Amino acid sequence: MSGAEYVSPAAVPSPARMYDYYLGGKDNYAVDRAAAEKALSLVPHGRRIARGNRDFLIRAVTLMAERGISQFIDLGTGFPTSPNVHQAARAITPDARVAYIDNDPVVTAHNQALLAKDDKILALPGDIRQPHSFLGRDEIWQLIDFTQPIGVLFVAVLHFIPPEDDPEASVATLVRNMVPGSYLAMSHITSDGTPPEVIATIRDAYRTASAPAVFRTREEIGQFFSDLKLIDPGLADLSEWQASAIGRELGPPALRFLAGIATKP
Repeated sequence: MSGAEYVSPAAVPSPARMYDYYLGGKDNYAVDRAAAEKALSLVPHGRRIARGNRDFLIRAVTLMAERGISQFIDLGTGFPTSPNVHQAARAITPDARVAYIDNDPVVTAHNQALLAKDDKILALPGDIRQPHSFLGRDEIWQLIDFTQPIGVLFVAVLHFIPPEDDPEASVATLVRNMVPGSYLAMSHITSDGTPPEVIATIRDAYRTASAPAVFRTREEIGQFFSDLKLIDPGLADLSEWQASAIGRELGPPALRFLAGIATKP
């Protein structure tokens, strides 16, 4: 493998590595930190928002596991942060199976190295924009039984897919492969209630990244849940899904996220 292949990831900001930086991780480069700091310049609560998304992920997995879900597909998984999906699920269902999917080769290689010893965990390269890139692989069908309910996670990832790549069709493809009783969880940045200057700064921070930041309205985000039944509190502000009030004394964040969990009737 040539040296250039090692250098290139450090030249372009990665949303996964920027997210890792927000969470206080070490799997990021200077270019990621610079872009992340640009975003934090107008969103000082950005790290709290990242943790809130992580908390939502764990809450969603816990809720699904408590309702009998024992197999999960985590899309746009990013670098592993404890507790991760399999850890949260196995706290309730010890034999839970998880497929981690990401289109960042550095992320996938990292996850494969850490999780390779567990035959009920799979880390695969795959692009949400092209569901066949992972649904067409034998490995995922060997791990996940699509004749049984599954939990699908789109946490803080769909806002990196622009309209021309038709993320609605990608979500619909996953939903078609879910049997009744399955669940889908999602969080997404929204333009509703987010100040224009914050939207402009976030877009600029991700302008040179490997994926753009795409703001959608509440109505547009709600369309991802077509044919699914949202559970309480519905498509709600991320803070409404947080069990703890820690950090709320800082006031509402400048960047608004909406989150929801739905089941397939």
